[in-house]
Amino acid sequence: MQQKKTIFGTIISYFLKGLLYTVPLTVTVYIIYELFIFLDGLIPSDTPGLGVLVLLGVITLVGILGSTFLANPIERYFTQLLERVPLVKTLYSSIRDLMSAFVGEKRRFNRPVLVKLIEGSEIKKLGFITQEDLSEFDINEDHIAVYLPHSYNFSGNLYIVEKRNVTILDANAAEVMKFIVSGGVTEVDKKEIKS
Repeated sequence: MQQKKTIFGTIISYFLKGLLYTVPLTVTVYIIYELFIFLDGLIPSDTPGLGVLVLLGVITLVGILGSTFLANPIERYFTQLLERVPLVKTLYSSIRDLMSAFVGEKRRFNRPVLVKLIEGSEIKKLGFITQEDLSEFDINEDHIAVYLPHSYNFSGNLYIVEKRNVTILDANAAEVMKFIVSGGVTEVDKKEIKS
């Protein structure tokens, strides 16, 4: 009887290890596949993958054109046009600012910090400084804006906290974000954390 329990426990252990290897790989491959199919379908074509190539080419071409001196007046014109429509203005500017926070020249999620939210408590959260000058909101200079992402989610909260409650981390922003999003269970690459 004891030997049957041992064999059954061993089989369960192997099954769980198999899950550990196959589930993350399968989910990752599935998400990449679905994203590829979605992007490929944006530009209809009989040749699989051609839609993605055309899309990548168009985005790259827009980036090249956007880097020239001709793009500034055109962008300014379209921005002014969009800012005349109330709902469109809010949507467009929010999406543009969010995109530039990740890939633009004004990156915002590149300064990881440790934040003490409650005075007298030792509980702290990881986040990113997004704005240091809050004078346009009549918030005094000893406060800054800190974004605290949620774990296992693509959302978070923006907090206005006193600078004295924020410790800037000497860490790689991408590794800190990965650590937060995984709920703290991911193993952080020690070589990457300081780069």
